[in-house]
Amino acid sequence: MITGKALKLFSGNSNRALAEEIAEYIGQPLGQATVTTFSDGEIRVRIEENVRGADVFLIQSCCPPVNTSIMELLIMIDAVKRSSASRITAVIPYYGYARQDRKDQPRVPISAKLVADLLTTAGAQRVLTMDLHAGPIQGFFNIPVDHLYATPVLLDYLRKRNMQNVVIVSPDAGGVERARAFAKRLDAALAIIDKRREGANKAQIMNVIGDVNGKHAVILDDMIDTAGTIVQTAQVCADNGALSVWAGCTHAVLSGPALERLQASCLEEVVVTNTIPLNGRDRQCPKLRALTVAPLLGEAILRIHREESVTSLFV
Repeated sequence: MITGKALKLFSGNSNRALAEEIAEYIGQPLGQATVTTFSDGEIRVRIEENVRGADVFLIQSCCPPVNTSIMELLIMIDAVKRSSASRITAVIPYYGYARQDRKDQPRVPISAKLVADLLTTAGAQRVLTMDLHAGPIQGFFNIPVDHLYATPVLLDYLRKRNMQNVVIVSPDAGGVERARAFAKRLDAALAIIDKRREGANKAQIMNVIGDVNGKHAVILDDMIDTAGTIVQTAQVCADNGALSVWAGCTHAVLSGPALERLQASCLEEVVVTNTIPLNGRDRQCPKLRALTVAPLLGEAILRIHREESVTSLFV
């Protein structure tokens, strides 16, 4: 049963299209909010409707410009908190700064924890996010975190392709758990790439653990940034006898030379989701196909609002 609190949806500027799709799924319009800047670049937020006692969901991906997106979200949280919202949930389809999640070198930050602290301090009481770069980031929060996966969306797409003799490939050891779960649901084989990272955004592919020979390889990762890893992984699979090589990821960061690398690679198709919006240049890449996660996020929002279980969505 729906609670007595009104459900209110608001969006920042980072991924307005996804927010509108979520609102359409839920069956109500986005709330009216002004999110602009002052002449000096400072972010200006004004919530244009009453949120007193409401169950508020703020939809904002931490996508480029990343720092602006995060500040918009923090200021929106503060605005609805000071407007007496009953509960504030930050809906973050793509959680930024997640790659710095531990001290693996001297004198480096744990920025994933810092962003978690900023969100909590601003006034967020719950977080809904998707495919964190590392699952333990959930523990950086002292508030409830609902961590969804884009697996159902990607699985549905691959099943409709009716591909046979498939092997799911993890591009590194960190993604093995994700790839194994995906392979199990698709009843496919599993392979792992032994990768040695040489520096930020640089990787050297070493060996394939598993058999890709004579199979259709599907590389699975949480994000594609500069596409160096995914392209090298694809080439290694092809060199080891894969019939074709595909890729699926949740977050299409696509920075720097990513598009050029993907276009020049041996990849047949790269399937991503709309947690990060594709710009006009991205959409012109014939190898890219974007799937929507709006129904998944919309269903989670409805269940959270109704105080219902979201366990069935954690697949």
